[in-house]
Amino acid sequence: MSQLLTPVRIGRYVAPNRLVMAPMTRSRADGDGVPSDMTVTYYAQRSTAGLIISEGVFPSAMGKGYVYTPGIETEAQVAAWKKVTEAVHARGGRIFMQVMHCGRVSHPSLLNGETPVAPSPIKPAGQAWTPVGQVEFETPRELTVAEVAAVVEDYRLATRRAIEAGFDGVELHAASGYLPEQFLSSGSNQRQDLYGGSVENRTRFVLDVLDAMASEAGADRVGIKISPEMNYNSITDANPQETYTYLVDQLKGWGLAYLHVALFGSPKTDYHALLRPRFEGTYLMGSGLTQDSAEAAVTEGKTDATVFGSAFLANPDLPERFRQGAALNAPDRNTFFAPPTAQGYIDYPALPVSKTA
Repeated sequence: MSQLLTPVRIGRYVAPNRLVMAPMTRSRADGDGVPSDMTVTYYAQRSTAGLIISEGVFPSAMGKGYVYTPGIETEAQVAAWKKVTEAVHARGGRIFMQVMHCGRVSHPSLLNGETPVAPSPIKPAGQAWTPVGQVEFETPRELTVAEVAAVVEDYRLATRRAIEAGFDGVELHAASGYLPEQFLSSGSNQRQDLYGGSVENRTRFVLDVLDAMASEAGADRVGIKISPEMNYNSITDANPQETYTYLVDQLKGWGLAYLHVALFGSPKTDYHALLRPRFEGTYLMGSGLTQDSAEAAVTEGKTDATVFGSAFLANPDLPERFRQGAALNAPDRNTFFAPPTAQGYIDYPALPVSKTA
C-alpha cells in the first residue's frame, strides 16, 4: 500500500492519509473579507485530504494584503467560516486556518487609507494587488514596541475566532515575505530594540505570536509554515541557515502540531535535511512534489506528510486519484486569482463514483 495513504498523527489528530492541501490564496472573498458559499463548496470538495490548510486569512484589517482575500476579525467573517468548517467536517475532513498578516506587502487602498506596517520602514520592491489593479508598494510605517504587542494580540484573538468558527487548528504563516518573515529577516528588520538586531531578537516576534496562538488553541493545534531562501516579496536574510536553525531549535518542547517547510527555487542549503532532525513533532514537506517524489520522501523518512498545492486545486479528489493511479486534471493558472467566480474554483471534475451491486 502507498505510504502516502497511511494514517499520520498531526498534533492531537490522526489524519487518514499523508496528503495535506496547501494554503493557497484564491481571492474569492467579497470586499469585506467574507468568504462566499462557493468557498464552502471549494473546501468541502477537498475534504478527503489528510488535512486542509486554508488560504491565508488576515487576523485584523491592517493585516490584509490582497484584494478579495478573507479575514477572521468580524462576526460576518466568523459566521461564513463556520459554514466552511461544518461542510468539511460533515464529509469527515479536518481543516486548519492559516493566519496571514501581510505587513508591508499591502497598500493604503486595502487598509482604509492607513499606511502598511512593518518592523522597519523599508519599501519592498513590487506591486500590490488592489481593487483598481496592481499598484506600487509604498514605504511602510515602523511598528512601535507597544504596537508589536497589539499585533501579537491580534493573532491571539484571530486564533480564538478561528476555533469558534470550528477550525481544527491554526497555522502561522511565517513565509512569503509577510510580517513574521519581515521580522525574521535581516534585510527587512533593521530595528535596534528587543525585536531587531540579533537572531534572538529577530525571532522574538514569531515566538511571541506562536505563544499567543497556543494560548488559545493549545500548542497541539498550532502549526507554523516557513520557507527559507524563498526571497518572495523582496525578502532577504544575511544568514538564513542561522536564522532558521535558531528558530526551529527554540520550538523544542512546545508540542506544536507540525512544522511546515516549503522550499522554492534552488536554495543553497537542503533545509529539509537540516531542520527535520531538529523538530520533535510532525514534519510537513511542501512545494513541487509529485506522487512519486512524495512517496519517496515519506518512505525514506525525510518527512511525515506531504503538502500539495495546485494538484489539490485542480483535483478535489487527489487522494483517490493517487490510490487508483488515475490521470490528474491540469490546473488553469489563468483562474488562480480571480474576482469571485466559480470558474477554475469549484468546477474541476472529480472521478466518477463507482457503483457496487
